[in-house]
Amino acid sequence: MRLPVLPALFIFAAAAASAEDGFTSLFNGKDLTGWEGDPKLWKVENGEVIGTCTGPDAMANNSFLIWRGGEVKDFELHATVRVVGDNNSGIQYRSRELPEIAPWVITGYQLDIHPATEHTGMTYEERGRGIFGLNGANVMLDPTGALWKLSTHEAVKVDVSQWNEYTVIAQGNHLVHKINGKITSELTDCDESKRALAGLLAIQLHRGNANSVHIKDLRLKVLPVAEPQSFDAAKLPAGAVKIEKPRTKSPQGTGPVVPPTKK
Repeated sequence: MRLPVLPALFIFAAAAASAEDGFTSLFNGKDLTGWEGDPKLWKVENGEVIGTCTGPDAMANNSFLIWRGGEVKDFELHATVRVVGDNNSGIQYRSRELPEIAPWVITGYQLDIHPATEHTGMTYEERGRGIFGLNGANVMLDPTGALWKLSTHEAVKVDVSQWNEYTVIAQGNHLVHKINGKITSELTDCDESKRALAGLLAIQLHRGNANSVHIKDLRLKVLPVAEPQSFDAAKLPAGAVKIEKPRTKSPQGTGPVVPPTKK
């Protein structure tokens, strides 16, 4: 059966689009066609996209492999990823470039892929508002930018050095992150002055500790554009509380393992 003709936005993507599930593969498994990043940092090998940071002096900034297929708005994205080394990576979406800082530098929403459980799968904004909700939290930003915790659940625990499937679902101003099908964090962004409803898709290579990020599957489904949810304090769930934005103790990885002191 011949696959349906894809919109111009996807003409370079692999012909693995499934007419049944609506997903389109964004990597062709051979090269970086349709993507742009620092050629010194990114390559395709054995069907995997690999980004490599050799150490603290290798990169002045976090660097990104940017999808040049256009902006993403409302969508569902699945990516199979692992990170080798004591560092982290992330999936950027609805983001924008910062050429005044350096080529391939990005700001915007990110699904974190981090060896510290509280950070992996969290909702975060690179070079912006920082952490919104840690792994295990459902949060909302009100129109003033104040953060509300709506609910919590058990954090999803994984070994990020192994292959895991990461999912982003963006509909209107509601963002959902999952790992292996389990929700890690949700954000509803009602801060109209700072939120983004469209932007670039990219993969992060983090500066600092030596590490490599490996991607072997990345599939996108475009969803109908949803109307953003509005903030109404009277309709917040019971138990919702205003909180301070979380901070990190692990800006790169979890740090070296210190052996116990001998007595």
